[in-house]
Amino acid sequence: MGGTAGLMAQAMHMERDMRMDAIAEIESGLVPAIDPVAEVDRISRFLARTVSRRLKRRGAVLGISGGVDSAVCAALATAALGKDRVFGLLMPERDVGDDGTERARRLCGCLGIRYAVEDISASLEAIGCYRRRDEAIRRMLPEYGPGWRHKIAISGTGDDRLPYFDLVADDGAGNRVSRRMPADVHLHIVAATNFKQRIRKALEYYHAERLNYAVIGTPNRLEYELGFFVRGGDGLADVKPIAHLFKTQVYGLAAYLGVPEEIRRQLPSTDTYSLPQTQEEFYFGLPYQQADVLLHALMAGIPADRAAAALGVAAEWVARVYRDLEAKRKVADRGLREAYVLDDDPAREPMP
Repeated sequence: MGGTAGLMAQAMHMERDMRMDAIAEIESGLVPAIDPVAEVDRISRFLARTVSRRLKRRGAVLGISGGVDSAVCAALATAALGKDRVFGLLMPERDVGDDGTERARRLCGCLGIRYAVEDISASLEAIGCYRRRDEAIRRMLPEYGPGWRHKIAISGTGDDRLPYFDLVADDGAGNRVSRRMPADVHLHIVAATNFKQRIRKALEYYHAERLNYAVIGTPNRLEYELGFFVRGGDGLADVKPIAHLFKTQVYGLAAYLGVPEEIRRQLPSTDTYSLPQTQEEFYFGLPYQQADVLLHALMAGIPADRAAAALGVAAEWVARVYRDLEAKRKVADRGLREAYVLDDDPAREPMP
């Protein structure tokens, strides 16, 4: 009995110390610091073990967008498996400019990995992605047609009201309109554009199966915890090596790994709509730096007023953001995420 009581007391002390560490991190305005040398070694061992021993695969395939998350995952896979056992896929389509593809091509050259370019525009045309999306847009904007560009923007995050979504469209002549979307139009547009992530994932698994490779997913902790992924699309993978890292930490790791500066200075993008769009305006409603800190504070159990005082913002605002983060976490049910994740949270079942 004494032994059990002693273990319980030790666990309580550990939990208290972790809480105090988290408070200190929040009060300095930071997410947990990581040792990049140790973290790269830890992830590399996890990747090598998972790919070869658990999944029984010879290497890894991943989509490379030209953004920081996929670049870090490509660099980690190369470190873990060797450049000859990593295969990159660059999958542009007509709504997204060539800049990301060219950044991805240069990254593959820097890493020395093989890659293929698969333009998915014809597949999306055949499945009706563009047609279905445009039909939904024209329900609000009948004049929408060739030459127009568009995006979706979230509004109301952190306010008392529920968040809502605006359709932002540009006619190509400098005339821009923004209109609040009814729920059915928003759902219709998102359902149509989600074909992009699902087609890309189908190609990843095609190449993975022909090579006997595993598919690497690239979400960071913000995306993973808050459900910023498409089920059956970018949410699907065999292993997700950075799902335990906040976006801020991913940028830090990118610098250590030597990811080119042109990639490291890119703002996180959806890589989906024809108008330039950040993840902040599409889904999170906050800059990733703020979202990182507040998600860390929420998960550490730090009260809203304590986090607000540390960040110099209103407690009411933090409380509203907490509610939004909690709602997103509930939607992103962990039970539906079928992938191995390196997660060091002691409350979760350890990897055998």
